[in-house]
Amino acid sequence: MPSRLRAAAIAALLPLCLLAVQHAQAARQPPAPAQELTRQAVTAYDAGAFDSALRDFAKAAQQGNRLAQYNYAMMLLRGEGTPVRQEEALIWLHRAAENDMTQAQFTFGEMYEHGELVPRSLESANQWYRRAAEGGHVQAQVELATNYFTGRGLARDYGKAFEWYTRAATAGDGGAQYIVASYYERGEPGVVEKDIEQAKIWYARAAAHGDPGALAKLRSLIEQGLKAKQAGAM
Repeated sequence: MPSRLRAAAIAALLPLCLLAVQHAQAARQPPAPAQELTRQAVTAYDAGAFDSALRDFAKAAQQGNRLAQYNYAMMLLRGEGTPVRQEEALIWLHRAAENDMTQAQFTFGEMYEHGELVPRSLESANQWYRRAAEGGHVQAQVELATNYFTGRGLARDYGKAFEWYTRAATAGDGGAQYIVASYYERGEPGVVEKDIEQAKIWYARAAAHGDPGALAKLRSLIEQGLKAKQAGAM
């Protein structure tokens, strides 16, 4: 079941974090002019002016702005406005990660898991996933949960898997909602008791994300409940 949530190829997981992340993490960002430079860089990047974006991201990154550090690293990795500079990119990505930029932490987790630009290490991958997950990064929560469920680089622990899936599900991840529902549907000794009503709630939430499997499960549980009531009334 957790295979539904495995990450895509690493190349698809290196986006620039633009305004959405900037707003979400702005509370701990350094004051202007770093923030203003970052905003200018975002505007330039959106307009396709990579040279200007790279220059302003670099200036803001040097002032400690973690969003700029991450985006500067991504531009260096992708060769936008510059030839590809992998070693320098990793330095800036690491600075962003150590500066509690959860997307940077998650990206390092992906890199270590797949051996992209760094030696493959599931232990290091899970360390970075955990840091990002604890910071509220939903994809990292899902990855950490899945690795606990499968024992990938960690001792298998269904309880911790359920804990992290639940955190991701509560944050709105549809795949995690499906898995939490399945836990409640079957029950897991020492982890969670069987609770069909909770299962229906979580399947309904997953179905609201357009998951046809969750909708089918929800309908099946409702039908089973109706049949049980009818049998009890006879």
